[in-house]
Amino acid sequence: MRRVRLFWLIFPSFLLVTLVSLAAATWYASHSWRQFSFKETAANLEIRARLAAAQLKGWFHPVEGARIDRLCKHLGKLSNTRLTVILPSGRVVGDSEEDPARMDNHGDRPEIREAFQGRVGVATRFSYTLKYHMIYVAVPLKIQGQIQGVVRAALPLVAITQALWGLYLRMVLGAAIIAVLVAALSLVLARRLTRPLEGLKRGAQRFAQGDLGRKLPVVGTEELGSLAEALNHMAAQLEEQIRTLTRQRQEQEAILASMVEGVLAVDKQGRLISLNQAGARMLGVAAAAVQNRSIQEVMRDQGLQWFVTRALSSEQTVEDDVVLQADGQRVLQVRATALRDHEGRPLGTLVVFHDVTHLRRLESARRDFVANVSHELKTPITSIKGFVETLLAGALKETETAEHFLRIIARHTDRLNEIIEDLLYLSRIEQDAERGRIFLTSQRVKGILEAAVQVCEPRAAEKGMALHLSCPEELRARLNAPLLEQALVNLLDNAIKYSPAGSLVEVEAERSGPEVLIRVKDQGPGIPKEHLPRIFERFYRIDPSRERKSGGSGLGLAIVKHIAQAHRGRVAVESTPGQGSTFCIIIS
Repeated sequence: MRRVRLFWLIFPSFLLVTLVSLAAATWYASHSWRQFSFKETAANLEIRARLAAAQLKGWFHPVEGARIDRLCKHLGKLSNTRLTVILPSGRVVGDSEEDPARMDNHGDRPEIREAFQGRVGVATRFSYTLKYHMIYVAVPLKIQGQIQGVVRAALPLVAITQALWGLYLRMVLGAAIIAVLVAALSLVLARRLTRPLEGLKRGAQRFAQGDLGRKLPVVGTEELGSLAEALNHMAAQLEEQIRTLTRQRQEQEAILASMVEGVLAVDKQGRLISLNQAGARMLGVAAAAVQNRSIQEVMRDQGLQWFVTRALSSEQTVEDDVVLQADGQRVLQVRATALRDHEGRPLGTLVVFHDVTHLRRLESARRDFVANVSHELKTPITSIKGFVETLLAGALKETETAEHFLRIIARHTDRLNEIIEDLLYLSRIEQDAERGRIFLTSQRVKGILEAAVQVCEPRAAEKGMALHLSCPEELRARLNAPLLEQALVNLLDNAIKYSPAGSLVEVEAERSGPEVLIRVKDQGPGIPKEHLPRIFERFYRIDPSRERKSGGSGLGLAIVKHIAQAHRGRVAVESTPGQGSTFCIIIS
């Protein structure tokens, strides 16, 4: 069997390492020298600028422009430097190369702005006045502690660049000579190292590629023959083990991929061993990209990091609920157990998390609903009971007082009846939607909007308010007219209730792609931002005391939301305190 020489693999590697090292060293040296040259040049220009500033201090005055310009030209000729003097207004009053009267305002130059702030300004750019690149250094001209102007010194970069290119050329030539010498040495070493191992290398490459069935020929010296036999035996064992491991891994991956719970395994050092797809989705990461990373890199949430750290330090099962604040307060039920090998030695911990956000929200909504219903019903019942007891205690004999108390009892009874009717109406909407009893037909939207506006116009007139309707005649949508009218009446009723007298309430409808948008805009006090996510919850009130005085069951917006959902749509609200609110029903 003809052996292929491996030095073509080793020799270029040695050469590449050498070239990369030389290139890096050359680049670093040239970059450092360039930085040094520019810093030295800038420091030299700063000294020249300060010397020029010292010459100007004794008699500097803005009206002495001609004298300043003559001094700049004189000092610039002596120091072979372009000197420029700029006033705080940005006007140039002196320049060693040009007539200041023909020069632009220099107040926007970065080095000038830096100098007027009391620091040394340095900049490198193309000079449109002299038509080549310059390096500028500006220093403040202080007189009696006050900055009266700026003195700027500048030099062309041509000389520096030419000197640097000469240095670069010498460095490249030196690096090329070193590279040739190293290439010759690498060639000799590659020949000596690779010649006897070429055949075994090719066989090992086949094994690495998974071709374990093709054995290596046992040829050559005793050492190489023994090595070939050992490789062949290793290949046979690897083939059997890989077959077993592949089957087990496929079974494990199928199980983990089918789980809705997130499964995460970390070692004792807190590095990720395994993460299934459900866990990756919950954590918002890519499973393949976070392997062998620390839990701090995989988990951004502090609570989850603390839980895993606590589980790693405990030999008992740890269970807790973790709230992911960065993910909209998603709740994960997390359980961690110790991870051990086949001999019982601890390897790390296994964490299983289940997303219980929906369950926790349902529990919270149930608790809030029970508490709100109890609170809403308790207030009128308490009042009724109190007045009834007062009447029974003797107030019934006082005709005027008894009549007053009975009117109050009647008002609270009406409120109880309104709450119960709204609860029954809301429950009926939910049941009909679940059972498919809400029928939607294609209808003109404007007719329904007009009906809702007519219902609310008398109440608006009592407050001197105007209701304005804007809707295309041809706009149609699949909807249930009585339900949609009730939703609009609820929104208009709120708008009238909370808007100031004499204001305007607008009702608009338009089509946006496949959706129909119906908006009700008022000029009320607006809704604070923190209340917007919960405004459509049952019995949720922004200001409970004020809203109970104004009436209402606290279910109006909840009814609007469920009517929109019955139309396969949704609700939205935009509001700015002091500028009114816009409620929107979106029908798909």
